[in-house]
Amino acid sequence: MILDELKAAVMDGDAEQVAVLCRKVLDEHLNPVEAVEQGLIKGIEEIGRLWTEGEMFLPDVMMGADALKVGLEILGAELSKAKAAAGDTDRRGRIVIGTVKGDIHDIGKNIVSAMMTAAGFDVFDIGYDQGVDVFVDKAEQVGAQIIAASALLTTTMDEQKELVEYLKSKGLRSKYKVIIGGGPTTQGWADGVGADGWAETANEAVALCHKLLD
Repeated sequence: MILDELKAAVMDGDAEQVAVLCRKVLDEHLNPVEAVEQGLIKGIEEIGRLWTEGEMFLPDVMMGADALKVGLEILGAELSKAKAAAGDTDRRGRIVIGTVKGDIHDIGKNIVSAMMTAAGFDVFDIGYDQGVDVFVDKAEQVGAQIIAASALLTTTMDEQKELVEYLKSKGLRSKYKVIIGGGPTTQGWADGVGADGWAETANEAVALCHKLLD
């Protein structure tokens, strides 16, 4: 069954097979919502569980996240159409996520992005080395509720503080929840820069977003 094949392909980190299967979904006019929710996302959820339990390692997680991204890119447009046609607008919230300016590390950010997508959030990943204005412009464009900023270098952590200050300067601070993460960051740092939350792991980031939006 194609749903099981999609799940297995994500778990195997086989982006090429995911692409083949997603195109098959489109060619055979199969349900793209089921393909994503019962195939792709089931695969990344299982990866997340195995990673949390120490049974899967970071390279495997990253390959799975990349495979998921390929699938979402192929099915994204049809998924939106199908949900709109069904009157399904019940998403958990919209999140803009990226790695801050001066920092090209995106492994952790990619994992968090994939896990947030799997949890049902609409995630807009702006990539790495992005200025605070890019985060905010994207959040304004898509109507996000949360802005998530990652920093993996001690030299770029100040960009997370700058993001909060930039929102204040634009009169937008109360409009968005700002969450931060990354290797050198801590809860104390988040509190000090005025962020709304901090998470150490992808699973914690997902739980934090649920908490902030509930």
